[in-house]
Amino acid sequence: MEKAWLFFNWASGLKGFKHDQFTYTTMLDIFGEAGRIASMNYVFKQMQEKGIKIDAATYTSLMHRVSSSGDIDGAIKIWEEMKENGCFPSVVSYTAFMKVLFDSNRVKEATDVYTEMLESGISPNCYTYTVLMEYLIVAGKYQEALEIFRKMQEAGVQPDKALCNILVEKCCKAGETNTMTQILQYMKSNCLALRYPIFLEALRTLRIAGGSDALLRQVNPHCSTESIKNCDAPEFLASAAEDPLEQGLLLILLKKQNLVAVDHLIAGIMDKNILLDSWVVSTIIEVNSTQCRPDSALLAFEYSTRMGIDLDRTVYLSLIGILIRSNTFPRVVEVVKEMIRAGHSLGLYLSALLIYRLGSARRPTFAAKIFNLLPVEQKCTATFTAMISVYFSAGSADKALKIYKTMQKKGINPSLGTYDILLAGLERSGRICEIDTYRKEKKSLTANGYYWDSIPMEEKICDLLFARGLVS
Repeated sequence: MEKAWLFFNWASGLKGFKHDQFTYTTMLDIFGEAGRIASMNYVFKQMQEKGIKIDAATYTSLMHRVSSSGDIDGAIKIWEEMKENGCFPSVVSYTAFMKVLFDSNRVKEATDVYTEMLESGISPNCYTYTVLMEYLIVAGKYQEALEIFRKMQEAGVQPDKALCNILVEKCCKAGETNTMTQILQYMKSNCLALRYPIFLEALRTLRIAGGSDALLRQVNPHCSTESIKNCDAPEFLASAAEDPLEQGLLLILLKKQNLVAVDHLIAGIMDKNILLDSWVVSTIIEVNSTQCRPDSALLAFEYSTRMGIDLDRTVYLSLIGILIRSNTFPRVVEVVKEMIRAGHSLGLYLSALLIYRLGSARRPTFAAKIFNLLPVEQKCTATFTAMISVYFSAGSADKALKIYKTMQKKGINPSLGTYDILLAGLERSGRICEIDTYRKEKKSLTANGYYWDSIPMEEKICDLLFARGLVS
């Protein structure tokens, strides 16, 4: 918090920079989260005095933090002030205020706010429904809660993992297993899982009620492995019999951190074409990436590719990270290709950064392959500039200039970062006679009004990566 405040004040003194509603709201929210309500109010007062726009997000943050400090009347006053100042509440604002009122047992007022939201034409989101059902379960109105659970799906709003975890937790505290069972059925159908502490709480609740925990374990097969080092080990071993033998063994070996045995088992499973769950393969890759075992992570990746198993985006990114750190550059292209095939985007920033990193490692062929794999919208200022840098790093000034001319032909604007890469590359290549041309172009760009706030995002990313010596 202190460092954030020091940075906030330091940024205020930067030439050409001015705090706006977003930075002010972020700063006051940081104070509010830390319970420093007086400091939060001080930042809010500064916003008012300096004429900074105050929007619904600012008021909502204030209201939430004030109510969390125990000042319900203060939160209500902020809500009223927001509306008096002509600031229209968003769905987030309405939902936050409803929660404030429900938590303080002002049910009639909370219901009126919900009605007002609907009448204003704002549709509830998943969190709005969560707040409503949370109150109903706490109040013992289980059928009403399930009715809303059904209606939100009819309205096209699908209950997410967070909502289901909250509702199951509330059901556990109320000892309500029938409602919990219906939520678990939904989770099973939609491949959602409980957090481990809530899984344990649900397990205890079902035992007390004398109910079966079979559905709970089907919804959360990964949680069962956590019991291996606990007193529940015998029960885990019993439930593991319901899963394929190889998958159950893998989970046990992962829990025991016997990664060499995991490698041998994965190799055997691959030969037999046995299909594992996606989350199991993802876990194996992430564990091996964390333990700096690139060969083992790649073995699990090869298995997923052979079996046609799509992994989460974060898994592909962690694999790319360990391959870069271990200088295993040829395999990076394979992972990126598979990641794109699975429907995940590398993202503009990561694409440019990855291409640049391959160029720094003198791997222009691999960098070019990554560039060619990118969708059209990501072949822009940042990634073209990264490719220019790649060829300069490889000592191919002619190819670098050819990429620059291709970029111009496609109507893609160079940025300050582009010119900095060009000028530095030409200087290293001894092409002094061409430097003046691009220096004049750069000067012309700044003279024509090159303002940070007005340039497209791809040019901003390019400047962050390559301009003013930000990349060494």
